[in-house]
Amino acid sequence: MIPCRPRLILADDHHLVAEGLRALLVRNFDVVAVVHEASELIWRLADTDADCLLLDLDLKGRSGLDLMPDIRAMRPLLRVLVVTMHVDRVLADAALHAGAHGFVPKDAGIDELEGAIRAVLTGQRYLSPRLPRITYRLGMGAEHPALARLTARQQEIVRLIGVGRSTVEIAAALGLSRGTINYHRANIRRALGIASVAALRRYAILLGLGPSAVRGAP
Repeated sequence: MIPCRPRLILADDHHLVAEGLRALLVRNFDVVAVVHEASELIWRLADTDADCLLLDLDLKGRSGLDLMPDIRAMRPLLRVLVVTMHVDRVLADAALHAGAHGFVPKDAGIDELEGAIRAVLTGQRYLSPRLPRITYRLGMGAEHPALARLTARQQEIVRLIGVGRSTVEIAAALGLSRGTINYHRANIRRALGIASVAALRRYAILLGLGPSAVRGAP
């Protein structure tokens, strides 16, 4: 049974997006916390009762997919609805595989979002009809042969991108300058044939999941 006023946690790295979602949802839901960073979300989950988590994949510190095992371990009964800018069937399937209960693009209307929340709260899984039935996976599989041509440093940068680290965080972790990270990232994109930084991040997330997480995606 759905509570009369379901309690929501919003996790989104964009402050304006999060506040916009809060303003739209408060008419029918109690928004008990809004967080923007992975570490803050873990802290909030430890001391905040909620029925559903609206989770962005692009949190600061760690990606939403990377956080999913921790979320499931801490709050196994919490329903998780991924709300993301990535309209991609592979990422949707990967999110469900990792433990999410639904997947909605950020360009969905408020009626669809509220319907998705109520669906997952009743034990259903929800996949937005906006998602394509197939994905082009950036024109490549999750294991791209060009990856072997990357240097060890470049492969480490790809791994850190895949778990949601920013340029500043990667530079600090590896003891390099931001300019050096940007230089490596440009070379990585060139080697893998990836056109944009956003596409590189999506590829890195998929790569970190491994082929088993996307197996069976159409």
